Amino acid sequence: MNERGSVTVPASVRRSADIEAGDKLRWTVTDDGNISVEVVKQRYGAFSDLDPVESDEEIHVAADHDLAAGE
Repeated sequence: MNERGSVTVPASVRRSADIEAGDKLRWTVTDDGNISVEVVKQRYGAFSDLDPVESDEEIHVAADHDLAAGE
């Protein structure tokens, strides 16, 4: 850890944990002082698997968001 509190994750650890640029690390400290780190994967194209909703009427997303899920 440097003076500014930054931590360098060694390349071997990044490879083993499949950590990529843009991923987040979630740090947790237990009551007994142990530290654990969880990798939170950055998700690109999270909605790319979804099909578009077809509707005969115009939908204003902010006002009609529940309509998109169907009634």
